[in-house]
Amino acid sequence: MCKSKPARCKGYTAGASCITSILMNYIEAKVNLDTGEFCTCVGKDYLQAILPGWKSHLLPIEGVQFSSASNNMYPLGILDTNLVFPHPTGSVRVKTEIVVMYNCTSHHIILGNYYFNIYGIDINNHKDRYFTIGENKRQKFAFYNMPKKIPVISSVKDTYKEEFVSNQLVEAQINPSLSAKMRHELIDVLYTYNNAFASDNEP
Repeated sequence: MCKSKPARCKGYTAGASCITSILMNYIEAKVNLDTGEFCTCVGKDYLQAILPGWKSHLLPIEGVQFSSASNNMYPLGILDTNLVFPHPTGSVRVKTEIVVMYNCTSHHIILGNYYFNIYGIDINNHKDRYFTIGENKRQKFAFYNMPKKIPVISSVKDTYKEEFVSNQLVEAQINPSLSAKMRHELIDVLYTYNNAFASDNEP
């Protein structure tokens, strides 16, 4: 055994999550590496907290039925986006199609096993829990030290700023090594001086 067994009837307290921090559209979010889930999905409420303009980027989904262990799940569409796994030696970008669920209540994105296969994501469950992506097994990614309840990430509340982030910064290349605070501060500066940028109408 790699670790000591817990006391009798306390085994349920010894488990650890497979939740880690990622960046989606330059906003920090949580993702659950779920090897038992074939579908990559997210609940609409959590998505609203991290990406307020998600509805304008939604792709249609038809003829597919989803269900969880307890009830049917109702898909609203597909979000085609990148999940960035930050790392000091080089971040990894995973291109994903996420099914947005109407009645999913999880406070994180669920990454299904399809992306484990194509990107080579391996979870290590020995003494030190971590995961790797691809051929570089020395680049170890850490799991999130999950509190009892994960707070929903608060995002910009200003309607015009939300539109600016969703529309004007959608293709911007912001350094993924920046902290969440630094990214928010940078976005605030870009939004404040957005009139100085060139546009299709005013090059």
